[in-house]
Amino acid sequence: MFRLQSNPFKTILVLYVLTFITFTVFLDGVDGKGILRLRPQGVDASFLTSQILPNRTFIVDINGPENYRSIQGAIDSVPDNNQDWVVIHVKKGIYREKVIIPREKPHIYLRGSGSTKTVIVWAESSENNYQSSTFKVEAPNFVAYGISFKNDAPTGIANTSHNQTVAAYVGADKVAFYSCGFYSSHNTLLDNKGRHYYDHCYIQGAVDIIFGRGRSIFHECEIFVINDRRMEIQGSVTAHTRSGLDENTGFVFVGGRVFGTGHAFLGRPRGTHSRVVFAKTYLSKTIRPEGWSDWNHHGSTENLCHCEYKCHGPGAGTSERVQWLKKLSDEEAAPFLSIKFIDGRKWLFAGYSA
Repeated sequence: MFRLQSNPFKTILVLYVLTFITFTVFLDGVDGKGILRLRPQGVDASFLTSQILPNRTFIVDINGPENYRSIQGAIDSVPDNNQDWVVIHVKKGIYREKVIIPREKPHIYLRGSGSTKTVIVWAESSENNYQSSTFKVEAPNFVAYGISFKNDAPTGIANTSHNQTVAAYVGADKVAFYSCGFYSSHNTLLDNKGRHYYDHCYIQGAVDIIFGRGRSIFHECEIFVINDRRMEIQGSVTAHTRSGLDENTGFVFVGGRVFGTGHAFLGRPRGTHSRVVFAKTYLSKTIRPEGWSDWNHHGSTENLCHCEYKCHGPGAGTSERVQWLKKLSDEEAAPFLSIKFIDGRKWLFAGYSA
C-alpha cells in the first residue's frame, strides 16, 4: 500500500506532483508539436447529453462495425428540418473528410471522444475562405464536444490569394463548442455570423486566427500563436468585422490564455466598428507591446472597440498600447462578462455564470 512520508513538506510536494500529473495531458499528434497543456475542466459529454435529451443516436466508427464509417454519412441520414435533437457519436480516429452541417439539418449534437482522439482533417488552400473550410456548420442549434477540426494544407506564399486554410466555418445561429480544437496556420476559425459559444477550446494559428462578424464568447479558451516563417509579418489573434453601431456583434474572451512560439497582435479591425474584448485573460510575451494593429485598415480608428479588462501576464502591460485601446471600467465590462451578451440563457445547455 502506498503511504506518504510523515514529513509535511515531502507530503505536500508529493501531492503537488501527483495533482500536476493527473490534470495534464500531452497533445498527441493533432498538431505534431507535443505541447503540454492543461486538461480542459469544462462541461463533460455525459452532462451535455443529459441536458440535450436526444431523441436518437447515430454512431460513427472509422475502424469499427457501426452503421457509419464517415461523419458526413451519419449527418446525411438526419431528417431534413429535424426538430428533435440527434446525437452523432464519433468514436476515436482521424477522419479525413470535409464535413458540413447543412442549413436543413438543425438540432445535431456532434459528440467526439476527446479533442486529441477524434479529429476531422482535410487539406485545402483556396482564395475563398468558405471553400477551404474543413468543417462547416450552417444549421442553427448545433453543439459539438470533444472534436478537433484541422486544415493541414501547406501554406503558400504570404499575402497571396491562394492562402486561406480555414479549419472551421461557423455560419449559423445558436452554435456551441465544448472542449474542441481548431488547427491551421492562416485563417483558422471563420466565426462568420450568429451567436456562438466556445468553452475550454484550443485554437491554433498564425494569421487572423479567429475572424468574421459573429457575436461570440470564448470562455476559458487557449489561443496558441505559431510562428509564420515565410516573411516578416506579424500575426493577429482576431480580425473582427463590424461596420456600424447597429450591428450587435463582437468577439469576447473571458479568462483563458494567449501564448505560443510566435508574436502577434490581439487584433486588427475589419470594418470601422470592429469589436473585440479580452477580459481577465492571461497574455504571454507572445503579444506585441502595442497590443493592437490597424494593418490594412483604411479610415479612422476612433470607433474601434478594441478593449482590455483586468488581463494579466507578461504581455498584459498597457503602457505601450496603441492610442485607440479602450481600458474598460467594471461598469463598462459588465455587459461582456455575462452570457447575456449572446442571449445564452435562452439557448445554451451549459455555460458559465458571471
